[in-house]
Amino acid sequence: DIDNFNGFSTQELLVTCIECIDATTLSGDDTSANVGRLCYDALYPLPQKSLEILGTRSVHCVAVCVYPECVSYAAQFLRNHPVNIAAVATGFPTGQFGLETRLNEIKYAVQQGANEIDIVLKRSLVLEDKWEELYEQVKACKLACGQAHMKTILSTGELGSLSNVYKASMVAMMAGSDFIKTSTGKESVNAIIPVGIVMCRAIRDYYVISEGTTQVGIKPAGGVRTFSDACQWMHLVLQELGPEWLNPKLFRIGASGLLTDVVNKLQHQLSARDSTPSPEICQRSPEKKLRVY
Repeated sequence: DIDNFNGFSTQELLVTCIECIDATTLSGDDTSANVGRLCYDALYPLPQKSLEILGTRSVHCVAVCVYPECVSYAAQFLRNHPVNIAAVATGFPTGQFGLETRLNEIKYAVQQGANEIDIVLKRSLVLEDKWEELYEQVKACKLACGQAHMKTILSTGELGSLSNVYKASMVAMMAGSDFIKTSTGKESVNAIIPVGIVMCRAIRDYYVISEGTTQVGIKPAGGVRTFSDACQWMHLVLQELGPEWLNPKLFRIGASGLLTDVVNKLQHQLSARDSTPSPEICQRSPEKKLRVY
């Protein structure tokens, strides 16, 4: 039972979790059909009856995340809808391509309709202490993104140490990243709490360095499969960064199976409720700063 979790009810956390998910499919056999299904699930995760009980017109995932070649499928489905389209790019998942090729992939994804780009770092630059070159490459990626938001995947499981995770986080933020992201989901070690602590503290330090002018988001990805997993990350964000970070502008979860588990748990919660909408569920108080985006 996680009621009163940092002052939030279980139902509030379930709804917030849905709204912070980047629903993801990154498989070699992705087609227009399964990307379309992903988009539908992200846009309409709950039946109308559940929305009526919650007292809201819409609950949806913040984005879908696909390969650049699949962006056009998502753009076709999501045109004039509020779900963003994120594309992995820059030689995902390894980053082992020349810089020009990686930049062209970003530009291609944006041209196809992506308004968010998840780039991967070239890990060798971290492991060889080539921080200035890393900074210049991430900065070039940010320029190639244009108006699209950029999330930088650190691939923390391949950086060798927590010290490198902190340094890579700071360089990525200094170069203009809107988010820092734990993993591609393809590494042997993905989103784990110890690296999350380091990343959150880097974000907090950067916020202080910028004199409160720059808030950078965090996105765990890989291994966050259940609501219980997600709660660990939401608790971390609340403790390390504060409630103002717990919204889709500053917190995302990259996952393929999480949405199903969260929706099932929310449906179970709602089945025990009266059909009268409760204002506490979706009308959050200003001090909690949820759904203010």
